[in-house]
Amino acid sequence: MDFSTELSQGQLEFSKDTVYLDTVFTNIGSSTYKLKVYNRSKKAITIPSIKLGRGNNSGYRLNVDGLPGKSFENIDILAQDSIFVFIETTIDYNEISDPLYIDEILFDTGINEQKVNLVTLVQDAVFLFPNKTNGIIETLTLDGEATKLQGRYLTDAELIFTNEKPYVIYGYMAVGDAQNNPKTLTMQPGAKVHFHANSGLIVNPNSSLHINGSLNMEGQPETEVTIQGDRLEPSFENTAGQWGVIWLRQGSVNNQIQYATIKNGNIGLLVDGYTDANTPILDIQNTQLYNFSKFGIFARLSNILGKNLVFNNFGMGAFAGIQGGVYDFTHCTFANYWIGTRSFSTVYLNNFYTEDQVNYVAFHLNKADFTNCIIYGSNNIEMKLEKVDAGNFNYLFTNNLIRFNDAGNNYTNNPLYNFNDATHFVGNLFNQSPDFKNEFVKINKMWVGNNSAGIGKAVWNNGTELIQTDILGRPRPNPADLGAYNSVIFE
Repeated sequence: MDFSTELSQGQLEFSKDTVYLDTVFTNIGSSTYKLKVYNRSKKAITIPSIKLGRGNNSGYRLNVDGLPGKSFENIDILAQDSIFVFIETTIDYNEISDPLYIDEILFDTGINEQKVNLVTLVQDAVFLFPNKTNGIIETLTLDGEATKLQGRYLTDAELIFTNEKPYVIYGYMAVGDAQNNPKTLTMQPGAKVHFHANSGLIVNPNSSLHINGSLNMEGQPETEVTIQGDRLEPSFENTAGQWGVIWLRQGSVNNQIQYATIKNGNIGLLVDGYTDANTPILDIQNTQLYNFSKFGIFARLSNILGKNLVFNNFGMGAFAGIQGGVYDFTHCTFANYWIGTRSFSTVYLNNFYTEDQVNYVAFHLNKADFTNCIIYGSNNIEMKLEKVDAGNFNYLFTNNLIRFNDAGNNYTNNPLYNFNDATHFVGNLFNQSPDFKNEFVKINKMWVGNNSAGIGKAVWNNGTELIQTDILGRPRPNPADLGAYNSVIFE
């Protein structure tokens, strides 16, 4: 260099004294974290040594001012300037004695030595990867575009997900095989499932998905089932679009979801088809769906029974029931406070498929009942109905709190929105506050406060509450509140 430096005297300053690399799965690389090292003096300095405390055996990797490695010598910093140190890690859970893995970056030696701590938590996991000998390729059509989904069939030994270790899935795992052998994937209480990018789950015809979570009890191990992406850093905790979809294909049967949180993908549940109008293809209860780049539940001519569900934050809509079907939702909170423009309402129903801009294929919406629900969001119109006359279009909204602010009178003459028609609308409230705790993106606290317009507005059945407890297991009052939660007084 063409300038003189002095040796560091142990007076470096750092952007942080400990770098937490958050949680990583065994043998899966972390994100890159950065540390800034400052020379506050008026002279350029040389740091004789920068190294990891565990040396070459460390599970951490460094990049110091553009140079990769685990130890460095004679690193210069200009006067009143700084350098970056970038940190990554990949750790084998089986090679460490403590899952809380700790090391340190040592700057200089002897009396001038300074250090910055490195901390990460390593989780063991069950990894499910596609293979070439037992591979499948399914074609999933979303928004008119066919997408190739590569994966494999789950073996019989893989059909029970326990709470012993998290499951990390790469590609699409399929339940039931091409020979039409019915299988059931069961997720036991407390199971945790993490999908990698472009990954998901397919339930094939005659096969089933049973997510058997249970109510979390205070002071006890977590028993709710959690399904999300495999990025464990806090910045990804509520980020949409990290994985693909759970696809319940036409012909799948007896799918059940109880006490689960499903979040951070493209579509939470894609539900196709039914054969029996009296038997739901999906029975889903006490479940939360958050942060999807498209839909929470996207159903095509399907049959869904839903109770005590909570939705929020979707790039398109919370629930879409298209091409007809049979749907019955009670005490559900359908919300959408996505930040940005979206073309869909929170709840959308139709009875047709559009082949092009002119031709339609009609289907039958035989039932779409929404009872004691909240249907709300940041758009003016959060419930949208579209039909063609060639198919049935039966719907009934009973005692719901709905955002439908038709400021431009665009729907005044549309008979689908005749709110005085008791065959379709009974006892609903419009454009009054649900008083959510914090509905905004990456918060998703959809509890309702004591200023909610839905307090005590639920309809009962012959003097009996339709669902005895709310999503948190609390007995519903008489009269009950709208949505999935009993109202509370916020602190």
